[in-house]
Amino acid sequence: MRRTPPRRPFAAALLVASVLAPFAASPATAVPSVGADRHASADRHARRDCPPDGLGPELTARLDRAIEDVRREAGIPGLVVGLWMPGRGTYVRATGVADTATGAPMRTGFRQRIGSITKTFTVTALLRLVDEGRVGLDDPVSRYVEGVPGGSRITLRHLAEMRSGLYPYTSDPDFVQALLSDPHRSFTPKELLAYGFRHANTSDPGTTFQYSNTNLILLGLVVEKAGGMSLPDFVHRRVLRPAGLRRTLFPTDARFPEPHARGYTNDTLSGEIEDATDWNPSWAWAAGAMISDLRDLRRWAGILADGTLLSPQTQRQRLRFLPTGVPGTSYGLGIFDSGGWIGHNGSLPGYETVAVHLPSKKATLVLLLNTDVLSAGQEPSSLVARAITEIVTPDNVYDRPLPAS
Repeated sequence: MRRTPPRRPFAAALLVASVLAPFAASPATAVPSVGADRHASADRHARRDCPPDGLGPELTARLDRAIEDVRREAGIPGLVVGLWMPGRGTYVRATGVADTATGAPMRTGFRQRIGSITKTFTVTALLRLVDEGRVGLDDPVSRYVEGVPGGSRITLRHLAEMRSGLYPYTSDPDFVQALLSDPHRSFTPKELLAYGFRHANTSDPGTTFQYSNTNLILLGLVVEKAGGMSLPDFVHRRVLRPAGLRRTLFPTDARFPEPHARGYTNDTLSGEIEDATDWNPSWAWAAGAMISDLRDLRRWAGILADGTLLSPQTQRQRLRFLPTGVPGTSYGLGIFDSGGWIGHNGSLPGYETVAVHLPSKKATLVLLLNTDVLSAGQEPSSLVARAITEIVTPDNVYDRPLPAS
């Protein structure tokens, strides 16, 4: 989901679509099948539950056309699509460019800054502590973190379901200025919270959905307090390792392991497009700093949906979806449902990502984009996901329009 609905939290003006037109005209690179790409074919699980020879020529051609049309119309420089549909087949493609300066093609084996998909890892870490009896979802956050406005009435559940009423720090003008003036600087969690805590709460706890990174920064601190180690260490040991995610990491600095695409954003002071590849993601920390890839996100989407790492009762709590005010989308504990597809998306300067699973068909969709520039007021990742699901699952269309400003 966007970082602060109904629009991005940064004060940059929306970019006119024609500015990205040269990127959209760059040559595309299509990967003809899973077996043609070393990184995509390495997942033996994918070969086991999906026919390896694609979705058939007619459906594949329809997807190729639809995806390329959206990519060009939305001005997306590069795009990776992974679609796994047991009993029907697999579709993996990389199209467009990874670097607009050199024209280097997008590849399916690239790593990606995943933005708010990080929230699913942070909340999973919290829920593992719930299963161990070390925290309770209805515990007040004040039990673990001091100085939270109204913290004695705000529970961990409120934070995870985005109903705390705490002001989103990413909407604070001073934070926006500080980040965009020096996007390579490092922020601490307490510095981030200070930007939000200077504002009055926006609603009473539990009454109103408001997507806010403030909630996840607090949950990250709760995991550290109750888990007895840093959040990156806890996520690595208690989430990534048991999940078998070997190419996913929670960086503690701006490092971005190769290979990866360059990322392009207009979340800048000037509103012009800049290369945000090496911006420091510390400003998003527990809400959006992690890195992953196509293969790991495919696996993770299924784990989120079936609750592999959690007890059945805790998974039921996680999947208790409540209305968000956005048509077609409801939100649980660090996870959403859009047209029956459950998981999360991510957006931060330069990159957008989607990792969702459709339990009714056991299908998984993963998207990696190297831009977060809106197209006609919409997230480009949502436009791509909608076009794909309209074709392959017309009864379950991923459709996450941004609310009107």
